[in-house]
Amino acid sequence: MNFTWYIAGRYFKGTKRESKFLSFIKIMAIGGVAIGSAGLLIALSIVHGFKTTINEKIMGFAPHVTVHNFMNDPIVRADTLETYILDIPGIEKVQPVILGQVMIQGSADVSGTGIKGVPETGDVTDLRSYVTRGSYDLTETDTGLTGIILGSALARTIGVDIGDRITVYALDGFPSPLNTPEIRQFTLTGIYQTGIARFDDNFALVNIESTRRLFDMGTLEASMMEINVSDLDEIPAIYATIRDGTRFPYVTENIYQRYRNIFAWVDLQEETIPFVIGVMIIVAAFNLIGTVLMMVLERVRDIGILKTIGAKNKAIRKIFLLEGLFVAISGLILGIGISLLFYWIQINYQIITLSEENYYMSTAPVEPQFFDFVIVSGITIVLCTLASWLPARIAAKTDPVKVLSFGD
Repeated sequence: MNFTWYIAGRYFKGTKRESKFLSFIKIMAIGGVAIGSAGLLIALSIVHGFKTTINEKIMGFAPHVTVHNFMNDPIVRADTLETYILDIPGIEKVQPVILGQVMIQGSADVSGTGIKGVPETGDVTDLRSYVTRGSYDLTETDTGLTGIILGSALARTIGVDIGDRITVYALDGFPSPLNTPEIRQFTLTGIYQTGIARFDDNFALVNIESTRRLFDMGTLEASMMEINVSDLDEIPAIYATIRDGTRFPYVTENIYQRYRNIFAWVDLQEETIPFVIGVMIIVAAFNLIGTVLMMVLERVRDIGILKTIGAKNKAIRKIFLLEGLFVAISGLILGIGISLLFYWIQINYQIITLSEENYYMSTAPVEPQFFDFVIVSGITIVLCTLASWLPARIAAKTDPVKVLSFGD
């Protein structure tokens, strides 16, 4: 075994003459590195989990690109626009939808909400995967009424459950004896929950023919065209193609524009949390300066003896650099172990719960990535080694004559 590695290993393990105080601060230094690295790994995994979960929910619930008329007037020939969009490469599905504001009445209360009419054959979005009660059914039920699907929060607000009858009031303009609301009844067939309040609180889904009758729209009219693409990475390019090809009076939006606030919130977490936790690693690394200095003071007579028997300054410096490296590696291994234990506990037992209203999910998601382990390990080892350089340099410059005569 190399001489410097052997001596550094002996010093790191501790000797009989080592003081309890030095052993204590060595343990504290290892603990500081462990807490910093574990904190950063856990924070990164949660941020990745947040981003993935929210992206999946929004991409699943909302269309990737939308086209609507200026001033929200109806699209008169939705079939012509649909044919044009379907000819664009990369388009997976296009559907006309009708949107409007209605009053919805259940057994307990009345609430204003948005309503969306989609083709009976299915929605371009993945809403059916978020149906937690009942089923995704917009056809006529056994009661003779058409099915309607509500968000969980809205269903609780108006006091309805699966199979209950719901009354919908649609009114264009101000009510008067000459302008009475259109009234339709539906049967609640499904309740969905995405965890995103703006989706769950204010949204009802019915088939498009029902909304055409509610808002007195023609068979070829639509409020909006909803478009999904086959490759999510192509959303910006396909959006630009549709925007340039439709132009005024059509307005085109992509999902990143429509939900820019949510995406910006996720990006902010991704940028700030690792920075804050990263400061912990820097603090822990520089704590090593004091730890290695204490090691130098504790071993000062050993340094003198080593130099007397021929050890070069480079070898002495390497010994104490290695001690700092051993502390960093020990803390890093412990930190990785702590983070892996946390991942397992959180995935299986969800010990960290969140306010769904504020965070769009009920538990903290974790998504560890191999690249994070590589980066955190590299940064930790480099910082700790650099922090050990100054005390190692001091040790190398120790005068053996003065050291051995000290205390005589």
